[in-house]
Amino acid sequence: MSRKYDILIVEDEPLIAEDIQGYLEESGFTVSGIANSGSAALQLLENHRPDALLLDINLGSPPDGIELATIVREKYKLPFVFLTSHSDKGTLERAKKTFPAGYLLKPFDGYDLMTSLEVALYNHFNMNGVQSAPLSLHQINEKLPTALSEREFELMQLLQTGKTNREIGEALFISVNTVKTHLQNLFDKLDVHNRTQAMFRIRELLETR
Repeated sequence: MSRKYDILIVEDEPLIAEDIQGYLEESGFTVSGIANSGSAALQLLENHRPDALLLDINLGSPPDGIELATIVREKYKLPFVFLTSHSDKGTLERAKKTFPAGYLLKPFDGYDLMTSLEVALYNHFNMNGVQSAPLSLHQINEKLPTALSEREFELMQLLQTGKTNREIGEALFISVNTVKTHLQNLFDKLDVHNRTQAMFRIRELLETR
């Protein structure tokens, strides 16, 4: 199975941090740490480099999430998603200058969180030139214990572009329920549990040709 991806949670409310950790672990991620302040987050980053960060903006003491995001972007070049209860124009303008991969308003649900994180990681790896030329069905089946069908391979290619289930269905002229069935078969053959894990499993296959 593909490796799990590490996420650093920066959140000063313990109950919210625990909820976020639960969402992540249920979706196949690992949590590299939970920091309740910007300074604690910087200490964790010195010892371990996660794949992405979830940043609360209001952390109670400096640096706040936006100041921390500037450091993360410039020094560590990692993707991050803001989590905040503040939607005022001033906060939004400050946040936009850090080029976040996402901006989620509290309260949010697990689906919104996972979608934002998936997009953040996908865009980060693509913009940094990680992807290479696509595999053929024959090449990918040489790497898997159970071969993909032509239809599953088509879904894999569309999944790789970040398309939603509805967009995949429209592209292949099939229903959303049929898309879900094919996706589950694809996940089983890739040995993953969700779209995010599948995306990174595909990336690993692209890198190991």
